[in-house]
Amino acid sequence: MKKMITAILMAGSAGLALADGLQSLEAFMKNAQAGKAEFTQAVTAPAKDGQEARTKNSSGSFEFQRPGKFKFVYTKPFEQTIVADGKTLWLYDADLNQVTQRAQAQVLGSTPAAILTAATDLKALKADFDLQPAPDEGGLEWVLATPRDKAGQLKSVRVGFTPQGQLAALDILDSFGQRSLMQFRQLQTLGSLPAATFHFTPPKGADVLKQ
Repeated sequence: MKKMITAILMAGSAGLALADGLQSLEAFMKNAQAGKAEFTQAVTAPAKDGQEARTKNSSGSFEFQRPGKFKFVYTKPFEQTIVADGKTLWLYDADLNQVTQRAQAQVLGSTPAAILTAATDLKALKADFDLQPAPDEGGLEWVLATPRDKAGQLKSVRVGFTPQGQLAALDILDSFGQRSLMQFRQLQTLGSLPAATFHFTPPKGADVLKQ
């Protein structure tokens, strides 16, 4: 009997924890209209031909403004900048001195960036993603987001929050089995950021490719 009661209590506690992940996501979307953070990213490709999986690490800064504006600045190991200004997505590779320009609406519908910056509430986000609570792991509360559009390269995204409801991580899995774990630190949530934050002008002499 004691074992049965313990199991029921544990199941109930787990249910509450699972619900908290969705509540944290909803609160983040409602309260964080803008923000900035530092990040680290570990990209691990699946092992091939008996070889061990290799992980590539990078780091930089992240800023966002709802709806649909964000900037990732990678500083290590290579300098890259990704800017979405609400209409255009810009990708600048400093080593190649090359800029890729794309219409934002065509590429950001079902992406991890859309979860953080595009939708303003859970109802809007559910138009592109199936959202389910996921088990707690690593001291974080997780939400599993699966794209409704199965034709893209994104397979799933787990969004992790601290028990205090602060965004902590994105765990991204693509259709090729590649995993990208992005962890945030020193996150500041704000009411707004200067408009110039998301303004991008291709550097002089850079090759600009329109796709």
